[in-house]
Amino acid sequence: MNESWPVAELDAVRRLRVIARSTPGTTFAEQLLDAPLDRVWALASDLENQLPLMITDIGTFTVTSAVGERLEARARSPLGLRARFDVVLRPGWCLMQSRFVLGGMAAVAEGSGTRLAFFGGLRLPGIGAADRVLRPLMAPMGARALKRLTDQLDGPTR
Repeated sequence: MNESWPVAELDAVRRLRVIARSTPGTTFAEQLLDAPLDRVWALASDLENQLPLMITDIGTFTVTSAVGERLEARARSPLGLRARFDVVLRPGWCLMQSRFVLGGMAAVAEGSGTRLAFFGGLRLPGIGAADRVLRPLMAPMGARALKRLTDQLDGPTR
């Protein structure tokens, strides 16, 4: 009897997909890019510059402390709302959570390109009951956020 677990190793994108699909009220998007992993991840992991471009509800995102792969950050919306985020950031993996928001990105090399994934959602009591309605409504948001990031690979950094 084989007692090893997990049964299969999941790469970063598959892990993020599992988290997104098993968390109510989230959006998930992924795309295969014709760019090398190091170039894609250098852009994606620049959280202070990229998150405000990707997510219109974030006006600023400031890393306030970093110890190894664990970061703390503060987000501020264009309307002045604020949130503190705990972040795990390592090559090809980013997971962020605040009191009410959960999100992340993952990237893996695939052939000569990179598979990049993004997810985000709300952490609210009772959100599971609204999941069937929220997922279709939120799906375009995840795709737009990912597109805002990937568009920069084709042109100059904005």
